[in-house]
Amino acid sequence: MRKLAIGAAVSGALALTGLAAPAALADSPDLTFGAITVNNGKPIVVGTRAAVTVPVTFSYTRPADFKIDYTNNALGVALYRGRLAEPDNAIEGSSKKPSCTTTATTDTTVTESCSTKLTVDPRMYLFEGADATTWKAAAVYFEVAEDSDDSDDHIGMHLGSDIWGNLGTAKLQRLAKATVNATPEPAVKGKSLTVKGTLTRADWNTGKYAGYKGQKATLQFKAKGATAYTDVKTVTSGTAGALSTTVKASKDGSYRYRFAGTTTTAAVTSAADFVDVK
Repeated sequence: MRKLAIGAAVSGALALTGLAAPAALADSPDLTFGAITVNNGKPIVVGTRAAVTVPVTFSYTRPADFKIDYTNNALGVALYRGRLAEPDNAIEGSSKKPSCTTTATTDTTVTESCSTKLTVDPRMYLFEGADATTWKAAAVYFEVAEDSDDSDDHIGMHLGSDIWGNLGTAKLQRLAKATVNATPEPAVKGKSLTVKGTLTRADWNTGKYAGYKGQKATLQFKAKGATAYTDVKTVTSGTAGALSTTVKASKDGSYRYRFAGTTTTAAVTSAADFVDVK
């Protein structure tokens, strides 16, 4: 388990800010936030190696005389699970400046609607099955202050940050894979056809794919020339995620396995295996 303070998780190399130096924060800025929407509300499905980048939108209101210039200060989004003060894990947002549009103004305030990106790299952030859950979204503000005047034999560089949590949610799911293989081929009409396969999913503990045992998968068939698959039967995955069943060979067509998914693991459909029936 990787326990991090969320400020540390998002401040490595000033990841959210792109700023050149650390900073000092005298007072918390007077900012308020609307809901943060991650990946258009859809689950983020992550495997063992490839980073997944998803869209993020948020809105915030600031004092009219307060500017976020992405030179001396910056605003971004992070994900965390657990407590805000001491999360079990945290994922930092993009280092690029969000694209923001002013949507409302008053004499004293400005409201902006923003879009940005968030990248989930499993090799950097995901290390255990507990990460396949619903995370909370946070807005993270950084401010930089630097005193480079060494005429008095003193310089100062300070970083300050504020974090507003529980502004939205994002579900992370493990990527699943399924295979299928029907034998014998070609098949003899009226004889038994054995359809095997495997159901595996990302194991973030090991960085590999592991069998997903005890899960329901549906064998589907599409006759040659047909446009849609039909359900044949449901099987339960065994050791190492093995799938296996038998059917009577009746006509040429394609078989595949379909897994509907679980709370922690995304749905998947195997590639098709075409069987020629003699």
